[in-house]
Amino acid sequence: MVQNLLTIGFDADDTLWHNERFFKLTQSRFAELLADHADLDTLDARLLDAERRNIGHYGFGVKGFVLSMIETAIEVTEGRVPASVISELLSAGQELLAHPLELLPHAEEAVREMADSHHLVLITKGDLLHQERKLAQSGLGELFDGVEIVSDKTPATYARIFGATPGGAAGAMMVGNSLKSDVVPAIEAGGWGVFVPQELIWDLEHADPPESPRFRTLKDLGDLPKLVRDIG
Repeated sequence: MVQNLLTIGFDADDTLWHNERFFKLTQSRFAELLADHADLDTLDARLLDAERRNIGHYGFGVKGFVLSMIETAIEVTEGRVPASVISELLSAGQELLAHPLELLPHAEEAVREMADSHHLVLITKGDLLHQERKLAQSGLGELFDGVEIVSDKTPATYARIFGATPGGAAGAMMVGNSLKSDVVPAIEAGGWGVFVPQELIWDLEHADPPESPRFRTLKDLGDLPKLVRDIG
């Protein structure tokens, strides 16, 4: 048994609250608006390519998603996309930013229980103002000892964040729904990685499970307290 697990990091979107399903609904609306110009598979592929290209320019989150939709609309219509379609896409982005927050099952209970015994850090990527607003709406903000809204999640990111927490990286656990962003780089930084899968995940977040004794999978956050007790 490994002792001295002192710090727990939580991802936010689709770990503590719903997120991707609202993006999928917006993407369906995007496809409907452009159905006369390209089929669904083509639109999905072109949009994903745009998102991949634009991460370095716009980062993660709603704003980059909306700009990628507009860019794709211009491309598939060869520059003839109606202003009304652009307006609809901007409205869709505003609705995404204003969508009421919905906590996932067991999220609040797990965070509250872990806050009684461990140093908690929220580690999320995306638009700064949007993520701050969602955390405030969640009612969980006061339970975290630290909040890190980062441009990307890499081993260096986790080494920096966990290096400043009790127990360092070796005594830290990262909990999230993305193998690519939450689990693999946290383990590579020397910590534990706990995968809590969700039905929907962004295509750019897929990765293979790591082969590591510090990797665990949970069906939901309701199982987290027992796992933490088992690890020590």
